[in-house]
Amino acid sequence: MASTSSPASQAALAADAGLDLDGLTSLLGFHLRLAHVAVYRDFMSSLAELDLTQKQCAVLQLIGANPAVSQVDLAATLGTDRATMMAVVDRLEQRGFVTRVRSKEDRRRQELYLTDDGEAMLARAKAAIAEHEAKFTRRFSAQELRALVGALGRIHQQV
Repeated sequence: MASTSSPASQAALAADAGLDLDGLTSLLGFHLRLAHVAVYRDFMSSLAELDLTQKQCAVLQLIGANPAVSQVDLAATLGTDRATMMAVVDRLEQRGFVTRVRSKEDRRRQELYLTDDGEAMLARAKAAIAEHEAKFTRRFSAQELRALVGALGRIHQQV
């Protein structure tokens, strides 16, 4: 049976159960993984009623902010391959949130736009995401949050 406790609680339980964590708690990657799992689980719970994944939300948000963006540009921005991005956009299109329009300048390029339903869903998603984010950001002062985001940015920046 799967546990519903937080990853940090699971690590504490492992230690309390007498498990030797063999230095895991001193590893940055261990803490990043535990933090990722905690944030991911809460995100999925917060958006469950909308039936959207993190990637779908990011795609809706990027299309909303960048009308006529291409799938290739979205894939590059989100660090995913074109086939995966095509599947994400296909799903959003099937749900009536996104429409594809062939570019008049480059007939090979598909421009992406939000539909009215897509804009409405994006507004709902942004509200749910704001609540989700607040659960985590309120644990930090403004200065701590800037430092954390800056440090994480240095980790994921492409060299």
